Amino acid sequence: MTIIDTHQHFWKYDPVNYSWISDEMQVIRKDFLTGDLAVVVNEHKLHGTIAVQADQTEAETDWLLKLAANNDFIKGVVGWVNLRDSNIEERLQHYQQFNKLKGFRHVLQGEEPSFMLQKDFINGISKLNQFGFAYDILIFPQHLPAAQQLVEQFPQQRFVVDHVAKPYINDGKIDEWKAGMQQLAQHSNVYCKISGMVTEADWKNWTADDLKPYIDVVVESFGINRIMYGSDWPVCLVASSYKKWLQTVKDYFSSYSTEDQEKIFSSNAIKFYNL
Repeated sequence: MTIIDTHQHFWKYDPVNYSWISDEMQVIRKDFLTGDLAVVVNEHKLHGTIAVQADQTEAETDWLLKLAANNDFIKGVVGWVNLRDSNIEERLQHYQQFNKLKGFRHVLQGEEPSFMLQKDFINGISKLNQFGFAYDILIFPQHLPAAQQLVEQFPQQRFVVDHVAKPYINDGKIDEWKAGMQQLAQHSNVYCKISGMVTEADWKNWTADDLKPYIDVVVESFGINRIMYGSDWPVCLVASSYKKWLQTVKDYFSSYSTEDQEKIFSSNAIKFYNL
């Protein structure tokens, strides 16, 4: 089976830029670079990965593009650009020259839900499609109604929800999140990454059974053609080894046809990100 990990990060650790890495996350308070990921790629025979922004600067986007140019296993980059900038079109035009740049993301989970409905942000989103860029939606459950309002304005824009919108797995809360995800999934241009779940569960004691009801909702809502595998490496390491997370997702889909597994682990990603 071909595996493309649609969600991983690199960073040179800096306590100011990465202040979200708390004391409990000691294990990831260090550099994570291409050599570190190459070990994972070889061990699990990954076909490739998508490197996603973790710092909201164009400098990081440029750095990720350099890493991608020098490492064949990085098949695409989801960078950051200031979507609210008045010269956004100019910036997108600039980034269009990099064929490994597949889309953009803003850390919306750190903003009020209303942020994504501001006029200047919406203007930025409205420009992405003409330059062939996708958009990764990083949110918490309370942002789902606003995300719904955002995506319905752009039926031609490719969107993907990161980390299944971070449901409160550790608290066992599901209803409100489920309703929001079902609504979002009604838009056929919205995909979902099965990623980043272990860090929303009990880090030390989670089991596949804790995650199953949430994956069930995603699969039932989005269907086999709009879901994709991602690890959220190295963030996932605070709650799981890479191997354990990959095996959990493989086990969940083990009864599915080879063709369906291929979609979830690679071909949906190839289609979505134009790899």
